[in-house]
Amino acid sequence: MARERLIVATARELAEEQGWDAVTTRRLAERIEYSQPVLYSHFRGKREIIGAVALEGATEMAAAMRAAAAAADGPRARVTALARAYLDFAARGPAVYDALFRLDGGLVFADEETPQPLKDAFAALLETLDEVAGDGVDPGLFTEVFWAALHGLATLSRAGRLLPEDAERRVELLVDRLAVV
Repeated sequence: MARERLIVATARELAEEQGWDAVTTRRLAERIEYSQPVLYSHFRGKREIIGAVALEGATEMAAAMRAAAAAADGPRARVTALARAYLDFAARGPAVYDALFRLDGGLVFADEETPQPLKDAFAALLETLDEVAGDGVDPGLFTEVFWAALHGLATLSRAGRLLPEDAERRVELLVDRLAVV
């Protein structure tokens, strides 16, 4: 278990420093001073390592969103804090965010077989967004739409497609237009 944690931490560090293309089993083995067969005894390859980073990241993202929402007072403030926490997480750890949502880590989303950390990250969104979905609106569906908007903002901001000085106004607009408070 300690070796797996070291492999995941090293992959994550390397990906944040140099991007996921730099993460190879050869480079990981060199960095942690294990042989490649040792890595393969824990993970079948890069895809599984990406999946492990994604699961770790989902747990961290859920905790960050819950903490932000819990520290806010009132439904609108909770939703705003949740949105900021999501976007901050994406900006602070782009490699982890990519492992979660852009790269193939072999993980299944929106299915019975979805790993618990991914379900928990969605639940962290749902817990706050449920109270602002509006009458007659399926809270799960509302959460998916709100999440899609956050993901779009995170992705477009990171790609330099949105003016950074309008970041806060975008969050306010999203909350004002979608959250019924």
